[in-house]
Amino acid sequence: MNTHLLAEINSPADLRKISKNQLSEVAKELRDFIIDIVATKEGHLGASLGVVELTIALHYVFDTPNDLLIWDVGHQAYGHKILTERRRVFNTNRQFGGISGFPKRRESVYDAFGTGHSSTSISAALGMAIASKIKGDFQKHHIAVIGDASIASGMAFEGLNHAGVTDANLLIILNDNAMGIDPSVGALKNYFTNVKAGKKVRKNNIIEALNFNYSGPIDGHNLTALIIELERLKSIKGPKFLHIITTKGKGLKKAEQDQVKYHAPGKFNKETGELVPKTTEIQPPKYQDVFGETIVELAKNNPKIVGITPAMPTGSSLKLMLDEIPERAFDVGIAEQHAVTLAAGMATQGLIPYCTIYSTFLQRAYDQIIHDVALQNLPVIFCIDRAGLVGEDGATHHGVFDLAYLRCIPNMVIFAPLNEIELRNIMYTAQLGIHFPLAIRYPRGRGTLVNWKLPMHTIEIGKGKCVFEGSEIAILSIGTIGNSIIEIEKELPSNKFSLYNMRFVKPLDEDFLLKIFKKYQTIIIVEDGTIIGGFGSAILEFASKKGYNNTKIKQLGIPDTFIEHGNNYELFNSINLSNEKILKLLLNL
Repeated sequence: MNTHLLAEINSPADLRKISKNQLSEVAKELRDFIIDIVATKEGHLGASLGVVELTIALHYVFDTPNDLLIWDVGHQAYGHKILTERRRVFNTNRQFGGISGFPKRRESVYDAFGTGHSSTSISAALGMAIASKIKGDFQKHHIAVIGDASIASGMAFEGLNHAGVTDANLLIILNDNAMGIDPSVGALKNYFTNVKAGKKVRKNNIIEALNFNYSGPIDGHNLTALIIELERLKSIKGPKFLHIITTKGKGLKKAEQDQVKYHAPGKFNKETGELVPKTTEIQPPKYQDVFGETIVELAKNNPKIVGITPAMPTGSSLKLMLDEIPERAFDVGIAEQHAVTLAAGMATQGLIPYCTIYSTFLQRAYDQIIHDVALQNLPVIFCIDRAGLVGEDGATHHGVFDLAYLRCIPNMVIFAPLNEIELRNIMYTAQLGIHFPLAIRYPRGRGTLVNWKLPMHTIEIGKGKCVFEGSEIAILSIGTIGNSIIEIEKELPSNKFSLYNMRFVKPLDEDFLLKIFKKYQTIIIVEDGTIIGGFGSAILEFASKKGYNNTKIKQLGIPDTFIEHGNNYELFNSINLSNEKILKLLLNL
């Protein structure tokens, strides 16, 4: 890998010393550097390869970090990190104790705003621009780079709507590659496609109609054109909008050809782009695939079932239904609020909506869960993927708050399966007819069972199960973390511990709990959600209500802090939730 120019660039100030005719070589070296690291360390590849030229042009033209640059979502910010004093530590990207895979204010002065979720950049940049004006700084530039999938989100439009009636020194750059993680969808995507093709669009340009100075579309891989246009835009006052066209995965043929797979491809051959083969050993399925295959199986027999996802058809495996039953499966784009209320509307008409959303993204639709679903007691089934810790994506993506933020909502029933079979069974039970909203949470990654496609059975709502029984200490678990106790059972003293798979956080199985509290003086609660407000809090509330004041209760769960990035073993170990740490605690009781 030739990096003779890149090796001399430790900051944007160094980049600006290089002549313009050498910048194309910098782009090649930067692209090769990203490929070289991500091939072995893994991470988000395609998005960062697609904005190499834009990244260089922005730092070349603007006076970063004095001028403020925000990368929406942040998947595309690897080149930015490398050029902003983090090249030497980029090999620690997304590693435990290393740099974050997303922009992070605490990490660098060049990261003007922390991102990870979509469509926040316009509002944040506008807020900064207004602040600069209030402080009397009329020279500072404020730039938001946002993709065509993210700009279709409601929050982005709220920001555009406000910015258009200000005189803020704001530049929005639309990075248009017709892709999010999956292909972009919707009428706005079709509009931008027509603009790119030079077709006449009805009436005004939609961006100009919002009072932006619009320019483009221009080739986002043409460094000369980018620099000329950015220099021109620097001199224009008020809100500006630059539309650029890029190719996700640019510079690696395989990544250009399969943009979904190479969004975050895992390990691959840096020369050919070929993915490193996975093990051929038969493994338990991913929970997302259990969901995807089960909803197709159920929907084939129940014409009322519909599936909804906000822009995650591949990640949630709803793509299986989109492929087989497209008329009843909906990718609504990055629009969590819309997805939830869409499901509510369908439920009022007798359909059975399974709304699959990552736990961390469901946070964005909290009012809709309360106001549009729970308040009306509508039978929407929330299939909450990526619950618990999710590994290298870190604090912006961990799904640890859902139990706490859902548990306080009236009418909501919350279920967390121990394994794949329980996930299938609760999905089966839900479509037989429920009269309440149901939240089903399950983690990222693989389950524990190879033989999981068994005939489905109903689950009695609000009932837990005993996994194994001893005489001295009760362990109450919720969800898949109960498998950690099952895995260490043989190392525990015989007949001392009991494990109860409670399954429902709400309603609690109070009859079951009464028996447990009468039998045991020591109870251990294990969950992969927040200790504050979660499953453990529900048990403590039950104990208080029933007057079990002398029972010794210990909670294990996510502490009151944001958990950083790393692989899941490292993260669980750091908060005393690894098998080894749990075993050590139990043996000391």
